[in-house]
Amino acid sequence: MTDNIYIQTENNDKLKEECGVFGVYDFDGHDVASTIYYGLLALQHRGQESCGIAVSDTSGPKGLVLSHKGMGLCNEVFTPEDLESMKGNIGVGHTRYSTAGSSTRENAQPLVLNYIKGTLGLAHNGNLINTPQLRQELARTGAIFQTTIDSEIIAYMIARARVEQPTVQAAVAEAMKKIKGAYSLVVMSPRKLIGARDPYGFRPLCIGKRGNAYILASESCALDTIGAEFVRDVEPGEIVTITQKGIESNRSMCIPKEQHARCIFEYIYFARPDAYIDGVSVYESRLIAGRSLAKHHPVDADLVVGVPESGNVAAMGYAMESGIPYGMAFVKPTQSSRDSSVRIKLNVLTEAVKGKRVIMIDDSIVRGTTSDRIVGMLREAGAKEVHVRISSPPFLHPCYFGTDIPSEDQLIAHNRSVDEICKIIGADSLAYLDEECLYEMSKGLGICTGCFNGKYPLDPPTEDIRGDYQK
Repeated sequence: MTDNIYIQTENNDKLKEECGVFGVYDFDGHDVASTIYYGLLALQHRGQESCGIAVSDTSGPKGLVLSHKGMGLCNEVFTPEDLESMKGNIGVGHTRYSTAGSSTRENAQPLVLNYIKGTLGLAHNGNLINTPQLRQELARTGAIFQTTIDSEIIAYMIARARVEQPTVQAAVAEAMKKIKGAYSLVVMSPRKLIGARDPYGFRPLCIGKRGNAYILASESCALDTIGAEFVRDVEPGEIVTITQKGIESNRSMCIPKEQHARCIFEYIYFARPDAYIDGVSVYESRLIAGRSLAKHHPVDADLVVGVPESGNVAAMGYAMESGIPYGMAFVKPTQSSRDSSVRIKLNVLTEAVKGKRVIMIDDSIVRGTTSDRIVGMLREAGAKEVHVRISSPPFLHPCYFGTDIPSEDQLIAHNRSVDEICKIIGADSLAYLDEECLYEMSKGLGICTGCFNGKYPLDPPTEDIRGDYQK
């Protein structure tokens, strides 16, 4: 049986998922709305506030775009009738968690822009750090904004550049010279599907193929869901243009690999465990983290458990390395039963933990209130000892590139020792992943570690632009 106690994980004490982007161009002319819908379902873990789809027919009236978006999960926003009515063989989709800009329908994506050269449909994952300057620059020349999100800035920059540039992909390249920060973009023009990734590679983006259709997706697991084969990742700084002629690549914005700065939390937390990002298995990365915790921070115990979902694989790694049995201690409801405040009920399996010394693996501690409650739950369920191991280093600094790590004064690890944090959350012991292990997790790929050590790949903005979540 499950214990009758539960925890409400507050909206502001766990990291929020990133956004998910998805695009399809079917050269045979088949409608793509349903394919995009299923792709977004596979990416739903990256954003549960809003979602949308925009499609166009490359053989139909040029510039006619059909779109539908709204607040909530994919299965709440789209009906079968909605998808059936969206005729078009090229399209983009988006599932959103807001990191900059309010959580409102106006800020849902994709954005559809009508301008002098035609139409653009744009979906964006990431966070710009020079939004205020660009917004002011655009406003001075007459731009009127319909949203509060930085994605609209990118769309405007592309549209303005297109007036002077010979192609949409050239306009994207021109816009990339001015925007700074983290972004993976999927852009639909009347006859082209374009993918672009920032030069540092903060956010993932990959290419897939199914029959005579090409796909762009945030994670490779979305390709598996629709029966597409993985072709390759879009490289950091690369722009790929998909047309009837195939794939064209522009690498003019690429920088040396030594400067790449992928968000390490894609491997620790954000991405699905069955995803591969830049050739690295997310599942294997989390196993490595768990094994490293067991090697460097061992403890005698009877059971290793993970906090769902991202803590589970790291817990398996800890169990493998330590020889301590792995078990399930928490029951979590399905995604569809979530409510708008993102409160999640966790039940403890009393029989699994009663009378046992438990090692609890979680992906992170932000403010500490959730960890405090989960440790308390295990004790109330009869755990004799609770030892907490975290599969990331302590958060000491905020993030400006799309992860909602708050200001330093709100971080429990800021100006506190590990022993002090251990007492606050009520654990018998506490240990974090060593920073050196992060490079083993990413198989030596360049990563961003700014939230742990304050060494950002780009200078942080002079004014905080990280959105409503920090308030």
